[in-house]
Amino acid sequence: MERAKRNAVAAITLVILAVAAARVEGQQASDVKTLVKYKHGKKYCDKGWECRGWSIYCCNLTISEYFQTYQFENLFSKRNSPVAHAVGFWDYHSFITAAALFEPLGFGTTGNKTMQMMEVAAFLGHVGSKTSCGYGVATGGPLAWGLCYNHEMSPMQSYCDEYFKLTYPCTPGAEYYGRGAIPIFWNYNYGAVGEALKEDLLSHPEYIEQNATLAFQAAIWRWMTPIKKSQPSAHDAFVGNWKPTKNDTMENRVPGFGTTMNILYGDGVCGQGDVDSMNNIVSHFLYYLDLLGVGREQAGPHEFLTCAEQVPFNPSSKAASST
Repeated sequence: MERAKRNAVAAITLVILAVAAARVEGQQASDVKTLVKYKHGKKYCDKGWECRGWSIYCCNLTISEYFQTYQFENLFSKRNSPVAHAVGFWDYHSFITAAALFEPLGFGTTGNKTMQMMEVAAFLGHVGSKTSCGYGVATGGPLAWGLCYNHEMSPMQSYCDEYFKLTYPCTPGAEYYGRGAIPIFWNYNYGAVGEALKEDLLSHPEYIEQNATLAFQAAIWRWMTPIKKSQPSAHDAFVGNWKPTKNDTMENRVPGFGTTMNILYGDGVCGQGDVDSMNNIVSHFLYYLDLLGVGREQAGPHEFLTCAEQVPFNPSSKAASST
């Protein structure tokens, strides 16, 4: 009887601590003072560390105001299981710290709260799919195992393309195999990401698998940046900033989640019908929408959700593919 009492007290104490932690987290978010100014009739805001630097997007909710630690834990519930390959590496704080660099540019801060949550679910849907070690009968189901990896486990090559020896020369001894939240492959991709984030990733590609914040930053940069100037970023295609040309429409490219796969992976997954590699990414996105309480019905019809019938923006170009 005494043991049962002690167990009940312990359980109640844990609940109280969890509620207190959630309140502290919420209080910290609400303690941030929003600075506001107007220029040419437009409202610009600065919200401190998470959305700094006078942006129209900082006037909206920041990511930590609608996406909190417990939700991150729900999405990636198996990432620290003993059989996972990056135990202790990925965490909520690293994601928010990385996102803070891009929130003033609209990452997770574009549109209303539903659109903001959908973009986070879309981005993390790619991340979960590309870092999963889930399979059909895995505990918790195949979609609970995102962020299981932080690097390619058995690289078959060093991914050095000598074609880029003048712009992104390979460093002797460096290996440019897949690393990160949306894995980076090849010297030219490490070089481009490194330039953008002001990190010498050509000399030290291993930084991506040593620093979770940097790994998330690299993935968000890829999400926010077009492959070519004449093409949209995954962000713009998803939130509706991109207006398709007549040629895009003829080739079945429309705003939505499907086109984000076209931009990030090209014909690695797109234009091949309902293939498993594409469906796995879509399944993670829909699962995350449900877990976040947005609901998969918000994702839109099949032609917006998939790229099964889309012509790739960059056919058979390695630069369009991170797989």
